Amino acid sequence: MVTMLEVTDVSAVACCAPLVREPLTQSDAEQLAQTLKALADPARLRLLSIVAASTDQEACVCDLIEPVGLSQPTVSHHLKVLTEAGFLTRSKRGTWAYYRLVPAALERVTGVLASA
Repeated sequence: MVTMLEVTDVSAVACCAPLVREPLTQSDAEQLAQTLKALADPARLRLLSIVAASTDQEACVCDLIEPVGLSQPTVSHHLKVLTEAGFLTRSKRGTWAYYRLVPAALERVTGVLASA
């Protein structure tokens, strides 16, 4: 015996809900990925947190070496990456380099992630 199945027209029904806000563009996604890549290292996160916890959110490179337990060239490399990513600014005073937190950079990252 042949059983007839009811056919439902699904052409007007979307399989997914529509977007409720604009997603990241390809360019924005690539830029955010580079920014997050700078943060995706335990030593860099520690350095950033130490600078953030310092007076006026600024620290001398000489004060950052011991807490992370890395050599001065390695710490300088990590600080350079964080500076190039826009999380820190660098100023030279005599023979020492001082790094200051850029709060707006952290706010940009958290803003994108909070709206995701």
